[in-house]
Amino acid sequence: MPDTPSGRWSDLDRPPLDAPALEAALTRGSRLWRSLEVVPEVGSTNAVLAARAADEDAAEGAVLVAEHQAAGRGRLDRTWTSPPRAGLTVSVLLRPDVPAARRGWLPLLTGVALAEAVGEVTGVRTSLKWPNDLLAVDGTKLAGILAEATGTAVVVGTGLNVTTRTDELPPTGSSLTLVTGGPVDRGPVLLAFLRALERRYLAWTAALGDPVSTGLAADYLAWCSTVGAEVTVTLPDGSTLAGTATAVDWDGRLVVDTGEGTVELASGDVQHVRTRPAGA
Repeated sequence: MPDTPSGRWSDLDRPPLDAPALEAALTRGSRLWRSLEVVPEVGSTNAVLAARAADEDAAEGAVLVAEHQAAGRGRLDRTWTSPPRAGLTVSVLLRPDVPAARRGWLPLLTGVALAEAVGEVTGVRTSLKWPNDLLAVDGTKLAGILAEATGTAVVVGTGLNVTTRTDELPPTGSSLTLVTGGPVDRGPVLLAFLRALERRYLAWTAALGDPVSTGLAADYLAWCSTVGAEVTVTLPDGSTLAGTATAVDWDGRLVVDTGEGTVELASGDVQHVRTRPAGA
């Protein structure tokens, strides 16, 4: 909707990001981040960075933020939409030098960094739903994460609802403002997220993607609301399996005990994961 004084939200509620200040604050002394670009509108931040990543000389560490994403994508080509300046839509270009199987931990690592940043800046309690959602305490969705491999690169996109209001969200969605009951400044959340992501990413890649020695596996399980829950998993062919999510394995796969055996599921193997009441 237009940003007019009579609108429900004005520039005072949804101010633009200060790109030069954010880039200076982020890249100063950083061992990972080389640039931070903010664009008014883009089809998909992931698609733009993926195109740039096709050039093998394009170094990792680029950050692209869109004030409005017109054709955002979630996992399995689901759409992700948000009003202009109501959320954080950010993609990063990484080239993790780790065994291919360990790359399954990258969206999980990103989720931990996001959960830490949101808690640090806003005090909002969250949990992580495997493989790619950040949830509020009531189970509504605050953010989604999409990691896409292209050659030696992985582009990781994150969409976080910040000031989005109820009538701008699906029934299962929420935002930081709805949870806190007050305005939330996107800039500090963005910086905290990228700094946490850098810290965890550098430790993880230095350990060749080992999620155990870096503490990533333990930290992910501490945030994860899926492990330990009864789940119903919808597979790409429409079939389902039910059981207890018991672990996340070395490769970032969800381990489900069906009662008739154990199944390890990569994110690409599932269409949807729903938790359900015990015994249901």
